[in-house]
Amino acid sequence: MTSDPTVNAFIAAVNAGDKDAFFELLTPDATMSDDGTDRDLRAWTAKEIFDDNGHMEVESESDGGKSLIIRYRNDTWGEMRTYWRFVVESGKVSRFETGQA
Repeated sequence: MTSDPTVNAFIAAVNAGDKDAFFELLTPDATMSDDGTDRDLRAWTAKEIFDDNGHMEVESESDGGKSLIIRYRNDTWGEMRTYWRFVVESGKVSRFETGQA
């Protein structure tokens, strides 16, 4: 659990493999980056999260729960230590950034 309820819901949706709940948490124009490169959010999440059984386990947080160190695992890459940073506006994620920590 983190200090931010929207980020908590994001993690819960990822861990449950719940695409509908996940996309309901995003603003219509949400963006993301992986290792500093902007990616197509829908294509990336399909490949890295939902088609590959992605799972997030929070190791630590800062910035009120919007900056996290996560032990992330999926069926392709196994487990890795990653950072996740979130921009939350009115209870929705408008941007997230992730990469190797």
